[in-house]
Amino acid sequence: MQKMKKILFVFLMISVVVMAENDKLCDDEVIGRSVVTVNKGGLMTPEILWAMGRIGNASISANGRGLVYNVTYYSVEKNKSHSILHITDLETCETKSLTSTSRSERDAVFINNDQQLLFAADGKLWISDVDGSNCRQVKTTKKDEDIEGFLLSPDEKKIILVREVENNSSIRKNPNDLSKSSGMVIDDMMYKHWDHFVKTIPHPFVADFSLNEGIGKEKDVLNGEPFECPSLPFGGIEELAWSPDSKTIAYSCRKKTGKAYAMSTDSDVFLYNVSSGSVVNICKPQGFKQPQYDYTMSLENQAKSDELDCNMGYDVAPKYSPDGKFIAWSSMERDGYESDIARLCVYEVETGKKIYPAESIESGVDSYCWDLNSRCIYFTATWHGTTQVYSVTLDGKVKQLTEGDYDYVLCGSISSNGCLLVKRHSMSEADELYVLDTKAKKETNLSRITHENDDFFNKIEMSEVKERWVTTVDNKKMLCWVVYPPYFDKTKKYPTLLFCQGGPQSAVSQSWSYRWNFQLMASQGYIVVLPSRRGVPGFGKEWLEAISGDYTGFCMKDYLSAIDDMCREEYVDKDKLGCVGASFGGYSVYWLAGHHEGRFKAFIAHDGIYNTQQQYVETDELWFPNWDLKAAPWRRDVESSRKVYEDSPHLSVDKWDTPILCIHGMLDYRIMFTQAESAFQAAQMRGIPSRLLLFPDENHWVLKPQNGILWQRTFFDWLDRWLK
Repeated sequence: MQKMKKILFVFLMISVVVMAENDKLCDDEVIGRSVVTVNKGGLMTPEILWAMGRIGNASISANGRGLVYNVTYYSVEKNKSHSILHITDLETCETKSLTSTSRSERDAVFINNDQQLLFAADGKLWISDVDGSNCRQVKTTKKDEDIEGFLLSPDEKKIILVREVENNSSIRKNPNDLSKSSGMVIDDMMYKHWDHFVKTIPHPFVADFSLNEGIGKEKDVLNGEPFECPSLPFGGIEELAWSPDSKTIAYSCRKKTGKAYAMSTDSDVFLYNVSSGSVVNICKPQGFKQPQYDYTMSLENQAKSDELDCNMGYDVAPKYSPDGKFIAWSSMERDGYESDIARLCVYEVETGKKIYPAESIESGVDSYCWDLNSRCIYFTATWHGTTQVYSVTLDGKVKQLTEGDYDYVLCGSISSNGCLLVKRHSMSEADELYVLDTKAKKETNLSRITHENDDFFNKIEMSEVKERWVTTVDNKKMLCWVVYPPYFDKTKKYPTLLFCQGGPQSAVSQSWSYRWNFQLMASQGYIVVLPSRRGVPGFGKEWLEAISGDYTGFCMKDYLSAIDDMCREEYVDKDKLGCVGASFGGYSVYWLAGHHEGRFKAFIAHDGIYNTQQQYVETDELWFPNWDLKAAPWRRDVESSRKVYEDSPHLSVDKWDTPILCIHGMLDYRIMFTQAESAFQAAQMRGIPSRLLLFPDENHWVLKPQNGILWQRTFFDWLDRWLK
């Protein structure tokens, strides 16, 4: 470990270039990085945030010596991004950029005894030597078709390629003589998903692979099946895995279409025999019969198979153990509940027995990977506002390997010397890569590898982040993160923002966002309060599930408890409080606008639910409202659903009295932009100062650089107008 520290010190000296005060970053045509000036001791700005490099996928070589990763840079001027590969020799400390083309390279892995790299660029596969030389495109019989992901077999003789295939499950194919018609004839639900109309879906293809001959004839693993793999909208290559002998592919798939797909979260893990093409479902017993559901109400208390472990919820991301005897995956127990606690399921291939070794922790398992001995699994989980790395043996012994106010993500790569590659970030630190020595003590087991954004952080005056425990109305303890402005002076008074989390069951942890960036908010002179209100994971199952069916109960009381507690501090200006949030946080803003009793002087809602009745029939994935709202709005016989509809934010507009900014992406099919339009027009009709920011080309997120800058400028202009 001492040798590693010395190596990393030298690496720091040769790889980090500290710019002189007022120097500008290089504007490279290939990288497309924005030009921005940072004064030493200056404040964070939206322009600085968008100029930062964003570390993506990373992989460590089998021998533990090499590290390859991609970094994405954004150009606000050109309104686009570009990704390049970097490689680091962890023994010699040499680091270099491997690519300098107009292509965006990503997802690189070591192949051929760590002598070469295989990576994707602009929808094609490429091979190069580890020094970046001899770069060439991999030969393929499908030259005109792009790939969305790839996975090479352990013996490097076969490859999985993810490609789009035509799908007409919900939208009919137009007649051949009307090929230019934009009309869509729709027969079933799920005709749109996240931000697009579903006319194609991803399928995995398997083919022979060789360094010289390239990719052979491809075979569709889901040939003739109208199902997607990886799953939309966020699934990736982690939903497929090779067996160590390269003979079997494990993949996760929700084999449903239309209404059943929209209402159910029941995906399973399947084993595909590469030679015969046979498929086995290892989640469900042979002869399993699907329960008959009433899809107009929550699936929570409907028919289920209690006699067997049938894995009725999300089952995704399978991974074989190195010895091939086990398959692990992330498993949710209940159908229709996408926020159920994700358990680590381990399946014994020979016997079919399933165990859940990490059930002793009260938090869901996020990223994970096997140890080389096949008897231990490393995983990340969120507890009390941070996401740490743990190990668990197959007999259930859990050990925490990291600590501190950080969030960790496993890169899914462990070397022969027992070193694990991880990414780490916090509210004060963007993603950087670290090597975690799984055999060392917790105090000395981390070594930082990258310093991608040190040029910025060395010049920016960062805000202090503190934890604060608040007593709720029912006498429970709630964690709040509080971010203070740079150069904070407790003798002064500061405007203060209450941040409302989305999800609704998403963690308020040590996250780093390039839009909802709390350091950026604090740098504008605001104290930011982030409550882990009811519904947030990391505080046990009871706290997590208290929000379902009760959007306006303890959850909203928790918000008000947090801001009221903060207002006891003399440095908080009680007459200059703002309330902001997105998604369920946007719903929270719309609801609090009619129930805040004069606390706030400004509101901002992004992609929020304004009308719960309309949301039920507008959203794409209907398991969301079915579970959380309990039933369709016309099901007046379902008592548990009445409150969420009778207390919808749009029904309390008569009580609105505070300026409000409504923001929405018009490609957001999770929560339609009509929700923001309705809220804005209601505020206008009421004579309340209001503003609407619409993005015709954005979904539930804001991804384009100039849109991101406009979002942040509009956000702070609105707050400054009413709170300063």
